[in-house]
Amino acid sequence: MSADLPVNLALLPSWLDPEVILTSLGNWTLPIVALIIFAECGLLLGFFLPGDSLLFTAGLLVARDTITTPLWLICVLLTVCAFAGNVVGYYIGAKAGPTLFNKPDSKLFKQEHVVKTHAFFEKYGPRAIVLARFVPVVRTFITAIAGVAAMDKRKFFTYSALGAVLWATGLTILGFFLGQIDFIHDNLEAMLVLIVLISVIPIVIELVKARRERKRGVEHTL
Repeated sequence: MSADLPVNLALLPSWLDPEVILTSLGNWTLPIVALIIFAECGLLLGFFLPGDSLLFTAGLLVARDTITTPLWLICVLLTVCAFAGNVVGYYIGAKAGPTLFNKPDSKLFKQEHVVKTHAFFEKYGPRAIVLARFVPVVRTFITAIAGVAAMDKRKFFTYSALGAVLWATGLTILGFFLGQIDFIHDNLEAMLVLIVLISVIPIVIELVKARRERKRGVEHTL
């Protein structure tokens, strides 16, 4: 690991530590990161992968010249992988979803994840595809749920593309610019926790809006 990166993310096992992933794989770094983003966005077993923190850390390390791949190329590749993962996830749901989601709980698969994601999708409709990008676990399952629900493909692909740009490109660029600030770099673990907390803000906003709409509906019935 680079001596320029003193922070060790104690919250994650070393093989899921984004810093370890991004500094220890040499020429394989970008392909492995692309695979992780693809898996988290489309393969149901990828829900435990550290997508948010990986994107942010990638941008940060580009800013610090630890990663020499151009920022634009990283953004394009990871955005494409995020979108491609959604497409695969959609077809998994469309073809195998009903059978797959009725299976009993296992160490990696929990019906609870499916139930919560389905409720999220039902509540927010198409915009849930964009919002879910910023919610760990939900972003993995929601694409398959959309396939099970036979969501219109054109609409799904449009919202998925928008979400991929906002999430993959947005977090990577955010990491790049914030990574030029010494305080951010020296407190990387705290910043990654903050990223997770910030990621739920869109959901909080939607909940507040829904609550206000319900309140207005009740007032109109009085």
